[in-house]
Amino acid sequence: MATAAAVAVVGDDDHSGGGSGGGREGEGVMMKGVHMAGRPLYLDMQATSPVDPRVLDAMLPYYMDQFGNPHSRTHMYGWESDEAVEKAREQIAKLIGANAKEIIFTSGATEANNIAIKGVMHFYKDKKKHVITTQTEHKCVLDSCRHLQQEGFEVTYLPVRKDGLIDMEELKAAIRPDTGIVSIMTVNNEIGVIQPMAEIGEFCRKNKVFLHTDAAQAAGKIPISVDDMKVDLMSLSAHKIYGPKGVGALYMRRRPRVRVEAQMSGGGQERGIRSGTVPTPLAVGMGAACEIAMEEMEHDEKYIKELTDRLYKGITSQLDGVIVNGSLEHRYVGNLNLSFAYVEGESLLMGLKEVAVSSGSACTSASLEPSYVLRALGVEEDMAHTSIRFGIGRFTTKEEIDRAIQLTVDQVQKLRNMSPLWEMVQEGIDLKSIQWAQH
Repeated sequence: MATAAAVAVVGDDDHSGGGSGGGREGEGVMMKGVHMAGRPLYLDMQATSPVDPRVLDAMLPYYMDQFGNPHSRTHMYGWESDEAVEKAREQIAKLIGANAKEIIFTSGATEANNIAIKGVMHFYKDKKKHVITTQTEHKCVLDSCRHLQQEGFEVTYLPVRKDGLIDMEELKAAIRPDTGIVSIMTVNNEIGVIQPMAEIGEFCRKNKVFLHTDAAQAAGKIPISVDDMKVDLMSLSAHKIYGPKGVGALYMRRRPRVRVEAQMSGGGQERGIRSGTVPTPLAVGMGAACEIAMEEMEHDEKYIKELTDRLYKGITSQLDGVIVNGSLEHRYVGNLNLSFAYVEGESLLMGLKEVAVSSGSACTSASLEPSYVLRALGVEEDMAHTSIRFGIGRFTTKEEIDRAIQLTVDQVQKLRNMSPLWEMVQEGIDLKSIQWAQH
């Protein structure tokens, strides 16, 4: 997703949790032209998560001693690697209520999304010419759809309501006899809203249309069942759930069977759908991450919700003009996307150097474009520019949250004190009623 990461700088010594160590004058780190007294505290869990030490323990033997190619059929090194990959396949399947034979290993959710959307439409191209998705999907889904449009397929990009959820009536109106696939993400990566997948799945099944969902931000964080959701294809990623980077999976339903055209030529591994050697250590890591996520989901959700509530209350109790982007009711608890009125977004990000967070904006060399996800929600451009996504996870600490509250409040207050607009609002002036002069 096009997000701008704010990587933060430290001022004093009392850093906590995963934050930075203090630094005397002249000490610290210089990176990307920014001086930091130490490592910033990390609140960007939607971008990636640290590897759980238990996951790393499971992976290490397959780098050192059991290093065989899982596709080598003639000796023990291959057999033991193959066994490890198949165990991982079962662990992943169990997390989403699937059969292990329905799991295809990929390099990540981006590749899984490409295989699902392009693969289905290419396979059924003689009869199916239409795709439905939403305006708030991950960039790789939107780009896959644009690629299909260039090939002559038609795509409907459904708008979303102000809370980020789709309108089921609009989906029903968009469906056509030649619709091949509907692709809607379960949990949005920017604003954390959870779409009504079971309702969408019921409708798609009734209309004999395949349903694909990008569940990279959902699997392992909220309970998921491919049968309850009636999903036909699902994209998964390991590094969003404390697993290694570089591996993901695509769930492909066997009954009713989904067929796809392979997007890569090669040795025909993964049932001919995804050629290339399956990286045993990464697959093992993903399997272990899924198993741990399943065991600890209830605990993680409770713990993360406490921290998110603490962060939200800590900020809003000290600041006015703070808006939550996306539905509060249908939302993954570890995603808090806030906009701060009368604050210049780039300045806020630059000021929060001591906290690693993301903005909904894409920093380009010439301009700071507001997030297309927030624009799709109807968020005004000035508010879209000031959005910050706080991502909270399994290893986040209360001390980090309290530090993030303090830094955010201080920085917003500092910027507002410099803003003539904020001063006018405090005096009770309605800014929308002002006729601004053109120069």
